[in-house]
Amino acid sequence: MFRGLRIDLSACSAIREELPSQVRRAVIGGRGLADYLLLQACAYDTEPLAPENPLVYAIGPLAGTAAPSAARYTLASRSPLTNTIFDGNSGGSFGLALRRLDLDYVIVTGRCDRPSYLYVSKDDIRLLPADGLWGLELPEAAARLRELHGDCEPALIGPAGERQVLFASVSSKNSRQVGRGGLGAVMGSKLLKAVVLVPPPGALRTSTADEGFDDVLKETAALLSGSPVTGEALPDFGTPVLLHVLNELGALPTRNFRESRFESAEEISGEALRADWVERRVACEGCPIGCGRHTRSRRGVTRGPEYESLWAFGADCGVANLEAIIEANDACNRFGLDTITMGASIACAMELTARNVLRDGPHFGDAAALLELISATASRQGLGDELAEGSRRFASRYGHPDLAMEAKGLELPAFDPRGMTGQGLAFATSNRGGCHLRANMLGPEVLGVPTLLDRFATHGKSDVLIYLQDTNAILDSLPLCKFAAYVLTEDHYARMLSAVMDETVDASALRRAGERIWNLERVFNLRAGFTRADDTLPTRLLQEPIVEGPSQGHTVDLRPMLDEYYAHRGWNAEGRPSDATLEELGVPPLLSEAPRRLGPSILLDGGRAPAGRATHRTADHLTSSHGG
Repeated sequence: MFRGLRIDLSACSAIREELPSQVRRAVIGGRGLADYLLLQACAYDTEPLAPENPLVYAIGPLAGTAAPSAARYTLASRSPLTNTIFDGNSGGSFGLALRRLDLDYVIVTGRCDRPSYLYVSKDDIRLLPADGLWGLELPEAAARLRELHGDCEPALIGPAGERQVLFASVSSKNSRQVGRGGLGAVMGSKLLKAVVLVPPPGALRTSTADEGFDDVLKETAALLSGSPVTGEALPDFGTPVLLHVLNELGALPTRNFRESRFESAEEISGEALRADWVERRVACEGCPIGCGRHTRSRRGVTRGPEYESLWAFGADCGVANLEAIIEANDACNRFGLDTITMGASIACAMELTARNVLRDGPHFGDAAALLELISATASRQGLGDELAEGSRRFASRYGHPDLAMEAKGLELPAFDPRGMTGQGLAFATSNRGGCHLRANMLGPEVLGVPTLLDRFATHGKSDVLIYLQDTNAILDSLPLCKFAAYVLTEDHYARMLSAVMDETVDASALRRAGERIWNLERVFNLRAGFTRADDTLPTRLLQEPIVEGPSQGHTVDLRPMLDEYYAHRGWNAEGRPSDATLEELGVPPLLSEAPRRLGPSILLDGGRAPAGRATHRTADHLTSSHGG
């Protein structure tokens, strides 16, 4: 059964609980488990920055095993940036520490009386004052916690999260970030600087009840090392290898999506990064791919930048200075900011300046403005205080909501849907907003994985997109890195899961679980007030054709793709799952299952303070068709 720890910061209490085995079979773990817990808590009825909004830290059944790239954890809540259900998935050792503590999840509600952090060991749970930690940047805060608690695994926020920047991130070991959606702001609203796990000493047991586990591990290792994607391109160049690929296709968004090719792409490419700035290759715990990079900066060695960060501070802002991009990425890692939303919001400000709407604002190509605006955003000073609300609210403030390149309030990443129409449908239907991690059509529309599709076609893409969305729900719940899906199949996942669970799980059951998880997230958003009108894209992508290059003349014809997608999902014309679809997936009985307490409530020591309650910032509602 799933075993969890429920923390109420307001009551300064903790209680251990477990979930029925039916829940484990229905949602696997990780992301699916977090979805179930958020729906159980009716989080769709809470304001994202209100004390009642739950934060869920969860792992899947493969965490702590020798499965490739399984050292990951999920953090989930209702997003203050989008108001949708939202989860992030991160590598590092935090998930392994949860496993060593015999916990599948920790769910946190309430709010501390003063800045605090949660300490969890095998025999002790405490809420401790964050004196000397609050206000520190992420590397310094992590180092201080190690001084205090030795070999610990913290998930913590930086100054941006403390000030409730709506796209603040949460960091774990080696600058691994739960970056998107502002879950760091949710922690900040609770005056929670960190969750610190102190697992017992000794090696983590990774054996399983099935001797066939070693066989599937050998098979997957051979496939991952032999693939040109996971065995060559990603190990050699990391994710920045994509910059040239997308630029040559005419699908690299440039200057706030006004163009689709960047004339200086060569100067900020993965090849340029590797030639002049990379110190060494790095990998997440237990990952055979090793797509990460440590690069040089003025402050020393830093992590990244990844492809999305290169794009966000480079092509999207019209900046061709690779050193400035590295420094901007490092600043976000220190302050705890999502690089995609930060870069996209700066690009939005640059276009407002170009249109003479924003006076004395940043200009496209201004590399110096990057660091200035990142620092101002993290500290909520001047223009940075406006940017801290994300591009949708920022652009609306200046009367130009159409210049925010977002879907459901989440800024779009580095793929121009006018050059990849299926990616446009993926952005529009994503349950967490404009996101390439829910489903990336790069495989089928560019690389030919699992099949090659015409990247400009409107019809016939829904089935492939749904397959990717459901597969990624499975991967996030097991958990496994999404890059593994370039070569592994549901059969491999099912064999690994069967070994861990000591019962047979077939591929069809896994696919059904992925579909169930996707529908649970849709149910959450519908209950939160979202409608079909929110499954859309920026007007620019729907109405303004690309003016030059390989994708010239194209826009996204979304309506017929959306109709086809809903039909294939078993939803009605308004995007609501039919009763038959939900019944077939077993959603109603699943949501009737409730956690079972395993003992009395535990009073946490050291957390309550009689005074010093800080000001609570309430997130503005998004102005959208769902009225949220």
